[in-house]
Amino acid sequence: MATPVLDKSEADAQATASPYITVTFRVRRFNPEVSAEATWEDFQLEIDPKERVLDGLHKIKWELDGTLTFRRSCAHGICGSDAMRINGKNRLACKTLIKDINPEKPITVEPIKGLTVLKDLVVDMEPFFQAYRDVMPFLITKDTNEPTRERLQTAEDRERFDDTTKCILCAACTSSCPVFWNDGQYFGPAAIVNAHRFIFDSRDEAGEQRLEILNDRDGVWRCRTTFNCTDACPRGIEVTKAIAEVKRALITRRY
Repeated sequence: MATPVLDKSEADAQATASPYITVTFRVRRFNPEVSAEATWEDFQLEIDPKERVLDGLHKIKWELDGTLTFRRSCAHGICGSDAMRINGKNRLACKTLIKDINPEKPITVEPIKGLTVLKDLVVDMEPFFQAYRDVMPFLITKDTNEPTRERLQTAEDRERFDDTTKCILCAACTSSCPVFWNDGQYFGPAAIVNAHRFIFDSRDEAGEQRLEILNDRDGVWRCRTTFNCTDACPRGIEVTKAIAEVKRALITRRY
């Protein structure tokens, strides 16, 4: 039986077919040295749809407009520095493929909400990190001496807080929260997630302190359970569930 083969014209057509498509990036620009108002600017790109939004932003900065400003570091979904609103949803630009967000329409890119925009896609992260620091995101024990051996923990105890160890501090969850948009004093989902990670750690001895911090008027009781934070988390953390568990611990004092 003969093996089917392409004729020469079909083979040439496939060989010369370009994987690139034309995409419009609509980027929200802001430069306080130029204007107090933000504006939208369109960029036309020839790009492979299997590439990421971050690749498109690199192409704009390196080839079209070197003044475009945004944060990125590892480009592999670990550092969390390139969180931004893409087509109206909080995402990591390095994990968002162009083909997955309808490239036939303009791809809108803007900074995350609820934090002061410094320039273009860069926001002031200090309030976010201050809330993180306020919940004491580190192991605290009453033993002031250095341990002579590792602090043992069962697999079951470790599993209790496994989900909330995945946080990469990208602020996607916090900046998707309507309560945080309206009141920047709210600790926000990310801070509560990182408090949860230690409150439910059997080796830690400062759970009560963290619960009292989150019992404040700007703490967990401000959460309205809209699930925006869970939907926005690029690591798949069940953020709303973690907040509910902290609320339950405050009521029962069992954790």
